[in-house]
Amino acid sequence: METTGRLGERGVAAAAQGLPADARRSVDGYLMAGFPWYGLDEAFTGPRWLMQVGAAADGIVEYGSTGHGEEPSLRVETDMDQQRFTVVVTVASRPGRDSADGTGKLEATSVSSAAWLAGSGLLSCTWPTRMERALRQDWLDQQTAIAWELADDLEGESWSQLSLPVDGVPADFHYRESEYGWVVAGTAGEDVHIGAYGRGMSAYGLGFAVVKDITRYDS
Repeated sequence: METTGRLGERGVAAAAQGLPADARRSVDGYLMAGFPWYGLDEAFTGPRWLMQVGAAADGIVEYGSTGHGEEPSLRVETDMDQQRFTVVVTVASRPGRDSADGTGKLEATSVSSAAWLAGSGLLSCTWPTRMERALRQDWLDQQTAIAWELADDLEGESWSQLSLPVDGVPADFHYRESEYGWVVAGTAGEDVHIGAYGRGMSAYGLGFAVVKDITRYDS
């Protein structure tokens, strides 16, 4: 999705550079998108909250995330095993195209794009907080590389198939679990790909739906 290939080499937040910081973390950035946002369907009755959107260099919104449940915390005193959340990542379906500045190519988005964003998103909120600071970046770099390789091999043995409803219609998703949580990735029609990750909430039984009013997520 970027001119050099991997989206979010430094993490999901680094790719949201085409919008002002306040727009990335408020409903304003979501309202600028030209595609529908997805979240958990109405069967989920818990808290909903916004995360941030990512945009290309020309400011066009490419993806964003909506949160459900308890907002994850990286504070040392927080017990990750007690956290319960699901984050839904919506990625606009884009063909390969020239970059805005004409200096390179933007890769086409795919289900692998959604899987990569979901996998790196899970890492960003579940890495071992008690790890020595000198080792954290090495650990993150290693796990990020693994997440990318897994996203690029959705037919591999690390993934299984899971059917989940999208707007009430069963859809096929790629699913994997790790000690940090789970990740799913699939496609919702022609407009977007969906990725999701979570911890403490089972992926089985979840359903996705178009967010009719994104402002209800604004905290």
